[in-house]
Amino acid sequence: MADPKKDDFLDDIDEATAEEYADDIAEIDGEAAELDALRAERDELKDRFMRALADAENARKRADKDRREAENYGGARLARDLLPVYDNMQRALATANEEQKQISGALLEGVELTLRELTSVFKKHGIQPITPEVGERFNPQQHEAMFEAPVPGTKAGEIIQVSAVGFMLHDRLLRPAQVGVSSMPAS
Repeated sequence: MADPKKDDFLDDIDEATAEEYADDIAEIDGEAAELDALRAERDELKDRFMRALADAENARKRADKDRREAENYGGARLARDLLPVYDNMQRALATANEEQKQISGALLEGVELTLRELTSVFKKHGIQPITPEVGERFNPQQHEAMFEAPVPGTKAGEIIQVSAVGFMLHDRLLRPAQVGVSSMPAS
């Protein structure tokens, strides 16, 4: 592309001088083209650097999120495997009658203490029980309906029996509470 200022300059000087400076002008044009190429390369490298920096930051954030999730939810399988132990201890304590309490008081007290310790460990690791009450409204986000039955004096969707306590691990459902639900039709 011709530069009008250069053309005017060349018209003003004689031909011999123009030839003398033509090589200089060509060299300057070459240097300008080289400078433009270097600028373009610099801009491309700067863009690639900024993208690499953003990728590294995203990878750091993703790794940090993965680490936090592993910290909070990494023990979910172990916790799920311990829930039947909790259930069995609860059942053992619930089925003991007065005569058995008299005879095996120390044993039952040991089961109670073990259950309390297990509950304490659960709490320490962010495992919270979901303990619905009879008469509460069924919540499919936290409860699992094991059966439906028409029970007079209840409304459809009310909990009529709690079969097993549910558990949350931080903000995730570990196990839903197992409940019986009323199917009483509206009157």
